[in-house]
Amino acid sequence: MSKAIKINLDMVMLQRKMSLTELSERVGITMANLSTLKTGKAKAIRFSTLLALCEALDCKPGDLIQLEED
Repeated sequence: MSKAIKINLDMVMLQRKMSLTELSERVGITMANLSTLKTGKAKAIRFSTLLALCEALDCKPGDLIQLEED
């Protein structure tokens, strides 16, 4: 059984009705980097980035990150 980390950024953004452009402006992260996170192609995320996303989206890290088991 393998495990994987899933980023739920797209779901949280949809719930908050926030666009990628707006989130990029609020957090100070390029749209390209946010897109990489959103599509699950990122290999890592800095805690400072995670904190900034949580503050901008008014959520907790567990809302953005999920452990999946295959």
